[in-house]
Amino acid sequence: MNSSTALAPPPRLLQWLEWRAMGEMTATALLAPTLALAPRGDGHPVLVLPGLAASDRSTLLLRAFLRDRGYQVHGWGQGRNLGPRDGVRETMLAQLDRIADASGRQVSVVGWSLGGMYARMLAQERPDAVRGVVMLGSPVGGHPYATRAWRLYEMASGRSAHEDAREWSGAVDPDTVPRTSIWSRSDGIVAWRNSVVPVAARSENITVYGSHLGLGANAAVLYAVGDRLAQPQGQWQAFKPPALLRALYPRVDAARAA
Repeated sequence: MNSSTALAPPPRLLQWLEWRAMGEMTATALLAPTLALAPRGDGHPVLVLPGLAASDRSTLLLRAFLRDRGYQVHGWGQGRNLGPRDGVRETMLAQLDRIADASGRQVSVVGWSLGGMYARMLAQERPDAVRGVVMLGSPVGGHPYATRAWRLYEMASGRSAHEDAREWSGAVDPDTVPRTSIWSRSDGIVAWRNSVVPVAARSENITVYGSHLGLGANAAVLYAVGDRLAQPQGQWQAFKPPALLRALYPRVDAARAA
C-alpha cells in the first residue's frame, strides 16, 4: 500500500447516483428464479460483516440468500459499525474462534466495504480458521482519501484514516487464504481502483455493474458470492460466470487497473 500516491475519490456525480441501490434491489427480486440456480454450499459457516455506519440489518438480504444456499450464516453482532474502536477487533477474533470451534470447520468471511477490511484482518490473524475472504467494494488498495466516506470514518471512529491505512496495510497471502474482491467501476463511495487486488493463483477481482450502497443487494454480487463459497475446500478456481449471466460481469484488465 502506498497512501502517499494520490488517488481521487469517485466523482460527485457517481456519489449522487448512489440512489440506484433501490433499483438494484428491485432487479434482484426479478432475478430471484435465476439466483435459485446458484450452486448450493456444503453447510460450512459464513461470517458476514457490514460496512461503515451500517449494522447487520444492511446484510439481511445477503445473509438470507446464503442461508438459502445451505450455509451456517452469522452476522457480526456488534450493532452499528463505527470503525475499529477499542474492543472491535478483539470481539471479531473471539467470534471467529467461537464459530470455528463450534462447527469444527473453517469459516468463510464476507465483508462489505469496511467490513471487507475486517475480513482481511481476520484472515491475517487467523489463517487456520478462515477458509476464504470475499470483499465487496472494500478499499483494499490502501488509499485512505480515495473514498467519499473518510470524514465519516474519522468522525465515527475517532481515528485517523491515514494512520489506519498504514495499520491495515498487510495483505492476505492468497497461497494461504483465497481472496476475492468484488467491485463496480461506477461505485460512488470508494474509488474502484482502490478495490483492485493483485491477481494471483488464488486471488481475483470480479467486476459488476452497480452502486456501492447496493452491493449487498445486487443480483450479480449475490450470485458471485454464492459461487465463490460453494467451491470445494482446497480446490479454488477463478470465477467464470455462466453464459446466462455473463453480461452482468463487465471485463476489466485488473492488472492494468492496479
